[in-house]
Amino acid sequence: MNELEATLRPKETDQPPYPPKRVVLANGESMIVRQATRDEVPKLLETLEPLIWVERDYYDIVGVRAFAELLGWKRYRVKDEYCLVGVMDGMLVGLVNGRSLSKNIGISLHTLALRRGLRIGAHLFAAKMEHHIEYLNQKEVYVVAESPIGFRRWMIEYSLEERPHVAHELGGVMSYALTRPLYFASKDRLVVGERPVSEEMLASTEDFEIPDPELLVTQVSGKAK
Repeated sequence: MNELEATLRPKETDQPPYPPKRVVLANGESMIVRQATRDEVPKLLETLEPLIWVERDYYDIVGVRAFAELLGWKRYRVKDEYCLVGVMDGMLVGLVNGRSLSKNIGISLHTLALRRGLRIGAHLFAAKMEHHIEYLNQKEVYVVAESPIGFRRWMIEYSLEERPHVAHELGGVMSYALTRPLYFASKDRLVVGERPVSEEMLASTEDFEIPDPELLVTQVSGKAK
């Protein structure tokens, strides 16, 4: 790495990792939630690419923004970003990302469910909030929504507090905040999962498969690409 590239890369903060957990879904299947690595970003980008043309439930804008954020993380152009993935039977079924704005403030970026009807997105968002509050030990997480589903799932289900003075980096609707008291008030109801994850189950996520693009588009949009 040359001197100019070193200048362009933000200095990363040493942060605690997210410990993997197993979430039992409504249909009885298990989803492993774990932190992704930079080396896995190309597979995540390949997964997101077909979604940027799906208008239903705003998969297009969420997909293209998450694509850019993850690419920025891969190319060392975003400070203190992370990504959590949900994997079922070796298949990627969802992802969330965020970053630390400061020691005390977290930024929620995006949440994408690749299978519908099992509250995968809700469980992954809950894992993201768990990471910020319990493992990064932050005081607040700033959240905005880009879809009606997101607004219902995040702002309403968690009773998030309005932050009209905060300009979230995603723009759009007024910022909301998940505080530590709100998180712990909601935890028993919304944050689920079991630890530790067995070595065998964790190993099943290491080289996860990504959904077939046409099947993925059909799943999230209800029609073939």
